[in-house]
Amino acid sequence: MSEKRRTKRIPTALHTAALFGLAMGCLGFSAVGSTRAALTYYSETYTAQIDVQSIGVSLMENGVRTGYRDYTHGGNEWDEAAGELLADTLSDGEEWQPGKTYREELAVRNSGTIEEYVRIKIYKYWVDGEGNKLTKLSPSLIDLHLTGERWIIDENATTAKVREGDTRDGERIVAYYDSVLKPGEDTALFADTIAIDGSIADKVAETRETDANGWTTVTTVYEYDGAAFILEAEVDAVQTHNAQDAIRSAWGVEVSVDENGRLSLAE
Repeated sequence: MSEKRRTKRIPTALHTAALFGLAMGCLGFSAVGSTRAALTYYSETYTAQIDVQSIGVSLMENGVRTGYRDYTHGGNEWDEAAGELLADTLSDGEEWQPGKTYREELAVRNSGTIEEYVRIKIYKYWVDGEGNKLTKLSPSLIDLHLTGERWIIDENATTAKVREGDTRDGERIVAYYDSVLKPGEDTALFADTIAIDGSIADKVAETRETDANGWTTVTTVYEYDGAAFILEAEVDAVQTHNAQDAIRSAWGVEVSVDENGRLSLAE
């Protein structure tokens, strides 16, 4: 019996987005690109207790300010821009190679004029050619390497694998910087590299169909064929004044702050 064999190569594609948010006192913001935004007001208690000159936050990628959202209190307006992650990672004509490690250094900058605490949210997942999420494909194969330096992972809010031996396979990582971030200052790196796990080439399914003449056609389909991976980063900030109450209202988590301003998640 003869076989006809058809195989499909694995094209790789990439879509990325940077998202930004701020909390002034207990004011929270979330945005997706520049097309959809929502403001949520919490209590006005803490905004009334301080004279905010300016609060701002920026996402830094490989030392470049990829996007930002700054609020100027005097002008009562936002200055913002949402950038694209990984836009300059590949050379012209180059395609993503499974198993190859690429530089992806992510940090947060205080682009305002007051001290603040900052949070980062990372989302990674797969989509098809029409942008529909492929929930059966594993986000853990999008390997964003976390440095573990100065960043506190919120284990209750995180659904993704963040360390060796971690069995989680979700798309979301939430982390808080453990120190006060001064104006113009950058955090320690949250992540430093990204790679697509080379094992995606082994994830295949075969179908066999035999015709009336006894010829069998074997079709090999790669599970990740035609899929694109998504990497999103969202950063936001909260003032240091009455930090525990402000963080509780803006981010919905209980924290402790010691005499040196060091933040930790309450147990």
